[in-house]
Amino acid sequence: MNIVVLAGGISTEREISIVSGTMVCKALREKGHRAILLDVYCGDSRIADLCRPEIPGCGTPDSGRKNSPAADSLFPESYDVDAAAAYMRSFDGQIAELRRTRREFFGPNVLALCETAEVVFMALHGEDGEGGKVQAVFDLLGICYTGSGALGSAVAMDKELSRKLFAADGIPAAAGFALRRSEARRPASENGIGLPCIVKPCCGGSSVGVEIARTQEEYEKALEIAFGYEEEVIVEQYIEGREFSVGVVDGKAYPVIEIAPLVGFYDYKNKYQAGAAIETCPAQLDADKTAEMQRYAELAYRTLKLECYARMDFMMAKDGSLYCLEANTLPGMTPTSLLPQEAAALGMDFPALCERLIEVSLRDRRA
Repeated sequence: MNIVVLAGGISTEREISIVSGTMVCKALREKGHRAILLDVYCGDSRIADLCRPEIPGCGTPDSGRKNSPAADSLFPESYDVDAAAAYMRSFDGQIAELRRTRREFFGPNVLALCETAEVVFMALHGEDGEGGKVQAVFDLLGICYTGSGALGSAVAMDKELSRKLFAADGIPAAAGFALRRSEARRPASENGIGLPCIVKPCCGGSSVGVEIARTQEEYEKALEIAFGYEEEVIVEQYIEGREFSVGVVDGKAYPVIEIAPLVGFYDYKNKYQAGAAIETCPAQLDADKTAEMQRYAELAYRTLKLECYARMDFMMAKDGSLYCLEANTLPGMTPTSLLPQEAAALGMDFPALCERLIEVSLRDRRA
């Protein structure tokens, strides 16, 4: 198949997205697909001649575009994935200036390439690519892509909204509230949550901007950090216990994985620094607790109207109570990421998992 692996972007998770995209592109090529790696924001001006609108099948509404001669040129049999990733990273120092001077989100030739592909593998992370906007454009253009649609993506990205939906559907979630920058801030002792508490951006990912506040001074500092990323933040009760994650593919829960950071909590550093956390899959839980967590993961998937695949994160308090923290609609996709580890526990290697996600997405979007 001719596949665009879409990554990069302008969120705080740009680098992680490039890593995911690189690994996915290599895995799909290992399976014989003609996959190419593309930055959703920076695009690829090097292929401008191949993406001229007058070329039949490239950036045009012609129904035969996916099997045109232009498509063969755009998705070559021989392709250097690492070189493509290096090209994406060459823009890293320009992102801030590009955002200041440019209005459009999609980079050069991005939509033309995505229209020409048979499917777009979404390796985007963070609000700009994971929050439903890109998915909505693709829906309007009739572009097939992996992962959840626009509605589910947008709902899951908003942690306050998803927490309220969890509560309405009987999914246990941490107590908390949303706070906008313009709103008055009461001391932590009077906000209904107390200390310690968790402060985090409402629509962030990869634990960027997440802080544990144990004193009023730390609480004020945590708010300052979180508001540095977004206009709305979430304040939640702090749950001391064990952390888990459960992938859901095609509506069915995968084995539970436990994450145990060696120091602190599962923040950005512990997520992406090798050896910073011990990850055990299947998690060492009794059968009843495993089934309970998987049941809540599947229910959260349905509650948020997710599609294809997602990953739900949980905390288990010392008394055994479960709390669903959030849903990740485009979780990390490297061989050592959490969802691929869960798939491996089922005997499915990383390339096979990538193909499975494409299979489910195409089935649902072509139905």
